[in-house]
Formats: sequence, structure tokens, C-alpha cells
Amino acid sequence: MSEYYDFDEVDAFTVGAVGQPGSRVFFIQARRGATRVTVKCEKQQAAAIAEHLRRILHDLPAPTEKPIAAAMQLAEPTTQAFVLGPVGLGYDRSNDRVLVQLEEVIEIDEEGEPVVDLDGDDDDRSKLRVFITRHQAHAFCTHADEVVAAGRPACIWCTKPIDPDGHFCARMN
Repeated sequence: MSEYYDFDEVDAFTVGAVGQPGSRVFFIQARRGATRVTVKCEKQQAAAIAEHLRRILHDLPAPTEKPIAAAMQLAEPTTQAFVLGPVGLGYDRSNDRVLVQLEEVIEIDEEGEPVVDLDGDDDDRSKLRVFITRHQAHAFCTHADEVVAAGRPACIWCTKPIDPDGHFCARMN
């Protein structure tokens, strides 16, 4: 069953990870008052969203407000509304807000084709549409960098992640 979440403004828009490095689960979360929407994502998706938000922010005036650090933490419980698929980003000059639209992942069949419902409705995916301020977008980018970097350290020889119990490196004899 698809859900549509729409926020013209939010108290917080953040990313976080739950679990130990190497087996973390990443989430993006939008909160307004007692309402929260949590979307499960991959680490690479969180990093890519931050990278693309930076491109949008590059052409805009720098934010003047500083984010509250507590607002960047995931609120519990982190029950996912859906798993992240397509992402849309933009900027609305009329209200000086950055648009972030997150859509549910599309199920793919064995041939790599999208699975369509029998009723022919191809818009049967959950969506989260949120408008955030420039300072919220900047805070998201900074926090996403910290969350992504907090994982397993990379091997200096092969750049693959090093597990806590060791690492086999093909480049080190």
C-alpha cells in the first residue's frame, strides 16, 4: 500500500545509521512536530544526495542560521515507511526552499523490467516530498558526510573496508 507524505516545512531533515560498522542500516528521516517519516536507504544513496544538494547550494547564498546538533540525530523508533528508490532534488525560488522528493524503490522482475500492478497504476509507490531551508540542506550534507565516514576504516593498500576481525588484502603479500 503506497503512502504519500508531503511537508512544506520540517523541524528536521536528517540521515543516520543504526548498527555496528559493517552491518549498519541507513535511514533518512523528516520530522515535523510528532510526525516523522523514516526511509531506509543505502550508504551510497545518502552520500549521493548530499553531493547533489551541495551542487544546488553552490549557486545560492550561504545559509545564515546554524543547525541544532540534536535535530540531526534520528528520532526513535526508526520504523521505515519504505525503501528508497528514485530521488528528485530541486530549488523553489518563490519560497527559498530546497525540494527533496524520495520515492519507493521499484520492484524489478527477472528480465530487469519494472513490475506493474494489474490495475495498470504505475504510480503506486510511496513518496516523501519535503521542502527544506538552505541551512537544513547544508546541515544534512555535513551530517551525511560524518555518518558515512563513521563506518569501517579503509585499507590503505586496496581501499576496501577493514572488518573489526581483520581484513584479507589482495595487494598486501
